[in-house]
Amino acid sequence: MNLQTANESHSLILRDPAKPISSESLFVAGNEVLIQHQGQQYRLRRTRNGKLILTK
Repeated sequence: MNLQTANESHSLILRDPAKPISSESLFVAGNEVLIQHQGQQYRLRRTRNGKLILTK
């Protein structure tokens, strides 16, 4: 995900926190996304079968 796309997604989230985010927009750069939450790092991964796995 490039910085412009990340900023656009972030601004959409701030305007409507209940609006769904497509997984395609998260995984535009690959099959893994790192998420920082309360000082911890999580990894959201998309499997070959299209399932999502969140690990700490």
